[in-house]
Amino acid sequence: MKKLSLIFLIFSALQSLAQTTISGKVLSGDHTPVEGANVYLEGTYSGTTSDANGFFEFNASDEGIQTLVISYLSFETYRLVTEINKMQNLVILLREDVNNLDAVVLSAGTFSAGDNSKVSVLKPLDVVTTASALGDFVGALQTLPGTTTVAEDGRLFVRGGDANETQIFIDGIRVFTPYAPTTNNAPTRGRYSPFLFDGITFSTGGYSAEYGQALSSVLLLNTIDEPDQEKTDIGIMSVGASLGNTQKRDRSSLSFNVSYINLAPYNAIFTSRNNWIKPFETASGESVYRKKTNTGLLKIYGAFDTTQFELTQEDINLEEPAYFKLNNKNLYFNASYKGLINESWSFQTGLSYTNAINRLNIIKSSIRDHENSVHAKLKFKKRFNNRFKLNFGGEYFLTDFKENYADESINNANYGFENNIAATFAEADYFISENLAFKTGIRADYSAIFDRLNLAPRVSMAYKTSKNGQLSLAFGKFYQNPASIILKYDQDLKPENTNHYILNYQYNAQGKIFRVEGYYKSYNNLIKYDSDLAVYNSHYTNGGYGFARGVDLFWRDNKSVKNLDYWLSYSFLDTERNYKNYLQPEIPPYANTHNLSIVGKYWINDWRSQVGFTFALASGRTFTNPNLPGILNDKTKGYSNLSINWAYLVSSQKILYASINNVLGSKNINGYQYSNSPDSQGNFNRRALRPSADQFFFVGFFWTISDDKKSNQLDNL
Repeated sequence: MKKLSLIFLIFSALQSLAQTTISGKVLSGDHTPVEGANVYLEGTYSGTTSDANGFFEFNASDEGIQTLVISYLSFETYRLVTEINKMQNLVILLREDVNNLDAVVLSAGTFSAGDNSKVSVLKPLDVVTTASALGDFVGALQTLPGTTTVAEDGRLFVRGGDANETQIFIDGIRVFTPYAPTTNNAPTRGRYSPFLFDGITFSTGGYSAEYGQALSSVLLLNTIDEPDQEKTDIGIMSVGASLGNTQKRDRSSLSFNVSYINLAPYNAIFTSRNNWIKPFETASGESVYRKKTNTGLLKIYGAFDTTQFELTQEDINLEEPAYFKLNNKNLYFNASYKGLINESWSFQTGLSYTNAINRLNIIKSSIRDHENSVHAKLKFKKRFNNRFKLNFGGEYFLTDFKENYADESINNANYGFENNIAATFAEADYFISENLAFKTGIRADYSAIFDRLNLAPRVSMAYKTSKNGQLSLAFGKFYQNPASIILKYDQDLKPENTNHYILNYQYNAQGKIFRVEGYYKSYNNLIKYDSDLAVYNSHYTNGGYGFARGVDLFWRDNKSVKNLDYWLSYSFLDTERNYKNYLQPEIPPYANTHNLSIVGKYWINDWRSQVGFTFALASGRTFTNPNLPGILNDKTKGYSNLSINWAYLVSSQKILYASINNVLGSKNINGYQYSNSPDSQGNFNRRALRPSADQFFFVGFFWTISDDKKSNQLDNL
């Protein structure tokens, strides 16, 4: 027994002699001790935690080259690979983990929406619960700062740019015809249902080098990656009906929405300033198929709609009302795939196809438009580490546009063009710390129609000034080919361009967001022509220029008052352009100097109801008064609109919904039409251009049938 004890003591002594002491100190980037950091040798049970002074020490019997690991919440894991006898009196500096939720966000010029966004100023349900939006995602975005109220148009006018300068993408792929057709003084709507989207990014300027052919803004719509359950949505409305269904399998799912709108019953009850021969009628459908693979996700999106109507409208220069007839068919197809190559490499590819046919009859003119467009894209992402990521790729745009025109004096005049654009882009995100980040990129566009290559650098920076506040800067150069209305007549031109400068401050506390953003944009190579309108025999040049500058404010609060969620937007815009047929720089007729929007939503438990309102106020817009010298020499009165809505929960899955647009019946004027010739006193008579109706009423019943027997469409109204 004594011999065994002696052997044990000798073995223990030898073992202790073979052990190595590992010691050191763990500090943060500002040399503050880190208490509670885990310190251990990888693949062993040897380790400890740092004390209040950041100090650690433990013994290990391992030999040779080993890996020492130091980890702590909100810091990057540190690894030291060296001889174990060199792991003494170490000083370890941990770097902040830039992936944590409090890290700085590159946000200059960008509003993000969706549950995957670190900073969301709008949730997806806000798109369709905004009273004035009437279920249109474009209408909801018009309550954000940077947009301009052009009530008779309905498209997105952003920071002094016209609507053609904003482009829309679905799952990163271009939508060439995003708006439904309409007539004078009747706002258009976005073609696509918000029910299939779970994320929206609205860039009012300074956006990524990945996106081009947009001078002012891009709107990114992302379809739902994976539905949570199978369900059916049924809608019966005062203007039509809708049906949606989602089927789900282990690794795939299929969702669709169809709707039919016919304003004939509505027009029979409520008067309109238009004389409808055939009231507005549209049928549409869209579907998304999703398929998970071992390393990625395939999504196939398709949408089709057909619209027709026929009417006459008052015209001060015609004895009889002006005749207008439209028949439109639009097909959009989008397929995308994103997947992993390995732990650090990923890729995304996609293809879209648009086929749009427009048949118009205006007074005695007949116009037939046919557009085929394709967008193909491939991009790669390399993640070197948490702090440095690289995106690069290429894309190709193809547009084939043909138009046939005929009237009493012209028989079958044909116009058209092919607009092919090849582009490459590269962009790097570099996080110096959780408080400071940079994004730099460059884009190259080659336009075959002009045989011209353009380089567009982009750069942005964000600095976290406090726990809840950050400052952002952005600069970018942007190019866009002229619109179809110009290219169909003249292709001997070059792309228009603009420079964006943006300074942004954002404060984001729990339930509250405040943003203030100043910007300046300079325009060059804008299209000019020497006639009243852009016609086939006009002379076109790139001699136009202009600027836009202003300040945007945004505030949202859903915590201060229980069950109340509201946001406030204000924009100041100062802009002038010398383009089209202008003789000198002028304020364009779509620009408001001041725009104010207030949106509120309140849930009333006792009534099982959500009530909401939207109030919009905008200063007047310019128009040309021929009784005064010059052009764009007068302004309309200001615009105002108060809209309200009410959603009543009949049962857990049935909702009764009602809304009134412009509840106060404000007599808004979009502009004026003047007679072509003066009267006997030398004055040009005029008539006010007003909406087809001052108010719009909507009532609907929505029923959801789902697996959980709880889901409803309250979040979609």
